[in-house]
Amino acid sequence: MDGRPLFLEPRLEPRLRSLVAATGTLHSLTDALGSPLHVVVPDQIAENLERFRSVYRAHHLSGQVFYAHKANRSSALLRRLAATDAGVDVASLGELQHALGAGFSADRITATGPKNPEFLWLAARAGVTVSVDGVAELDQLGALVRKHTLAPVRVLLRLSGFETSGVRVLSRLSRFGTPVRELEALLEAVERHGDAVEPTGVAFHLDTTSVAEKATALEGCLAALEACRSRGLRPRAVDVGGGFGVSYLAEREQWEAYTTALTSAVLGRRPPLTWGGHGYGLRNESGTLRGTLGLYPAHRSVAGAAYLDELLAQPAVSLGGRPLAGLLLEHLYDLHTEPGRALLDQCGLTLAKVLEVRDGQETGGELLVRLAAKADDIALEDHGVLMDPVVVPRSGAGPGEGPVAVHLFGSLCLETDLITRRTVFLPRRPVPGDLLAFANTAGYAMDFHATRAQHQPAARKVAAWQDGDGWRWCLDDQFWPITPSGGAQ
Repeated sequence: MDGRPLFLEPRLEPRLRSLVAATGTLHSLTDALGSPLHVVVPDQIAENLERFRSVYRAHHLSGQVFYAHKANRSSALLRRLAATDAGVDVASLGELQHALGAGFSADRITATGPKNPEFLWLAARAGVTVSVDGVAELDQLGALVRKHTLAPVRVLLRLSGFETSGVRVLSRLSRFGTPVRELEALLEAVERHGDAVEPTGVAFHLDTTSVAEKATALEGCLAALEACRSRGLRPRAVDVGGGFGVSYLAEREQWEAYTTALTSAVLGRRPPLTWGGHGYGLRNESGTLRGTLGLYPAHRSVAGAAYLDELLAQPAVSLGGRPLAGLLLEHLYDLHTEPGRALLDQCGLTLAKVLEVRDGQETGGELLVRLAAKADDIALEDHGVLMDPVVVPRSGAGPGEGPVAVHLFGSLCLETDLITRRTVFLPRRPVPGDLLAFANTAGYAMDFHATRAQHQPAARKVAAWQDGDGWRWCLDDQFWPITPSGGAQ
């Protein structure tokens, strides 16, 4: 490799930094429970919830923060949230059962996503709010309520296909929700099923980091609420979904340096920065850069609760240019949010033991490091996230030489089992028995892609919490909000 090491150091807030520094505890955990191992930090999710709540308070808004359960299957995190005032957004029958069993009451649960009949029946029977995608789902729900003589079900009408006047901003295509141009037909269906459903608000789901697109969608939802009210309906909530983002890296400069160097490498102006010359969506066509960089913006100046704050400050172009938050407050509308990744920021890490370190003469000198883990156990790259692991040395190990460039491989008998496609720079040479700690994996990167390929087990999961200057832990499914004070371990 040429030039200085291209580090992508993880952003570590105090609680997670303390856990990474607890070398003895981390090695004891993997010695007892194996590698890879996921460690979640339930107290952090409660702190993140409070950050979202502070934005609500700053804008004098009411409403609910629904945790997007799909982002992590952890029982410990879910139960810790059940002890707060948060809600939970469930997208399957299993998630709904999990939420009810964790202590959430029906009024704190919203059911979203594609729904099979069993999921829809339990949602209606339990009395949770159902986010409906269109007329067909309303028809199905109405028939189910009548057949089983259930109480009317609260529903959110999920919309899509928004646009605004002035400088034209279109929200991107989504397979979720009813296009706003078809709102009239959707409201007719609501009236047709007036004995079976109770419309409580409107919602949208946009897979984008663009504040402008989400502001357009929120503005469109405010107009949709007025259309509802003109028909005598009384919805009072807007659900803006999730997508508030996380800033994974400690330094913006490192992210900019890496993406610049990657572009040069793809163009052949410097040695490759990836295994096999992988370009993360970029390619070289006769000296011209083509394609789109398919990576998550790993350093973001505005993310999480701060992103919500920025969204609420956006002007509603078609409604006199007033801030969106002011319009919500003026009409006494509730604001609902569904953070997943953002609520899980800094809520966990994944540990993998170093099994082998080989010199890779044929690869340009980078070390070949094999871990006791599979790529799908540490699925950061499946979500486009590039971030260095932290070396957690075995007690008594020397500092080793450094910095070094390494390729990280998994334990499957597959050429494609790459923990990361990029060349990773570490501050010291790892040795067998060391751990690599992949920080901030709680959001989607722990079990969203996990498999048991080749009869190799998926990573186990534990919950950890601070006790004075040290850390204590229990298995994930043994954690309850009373566990720390009860003394169980």
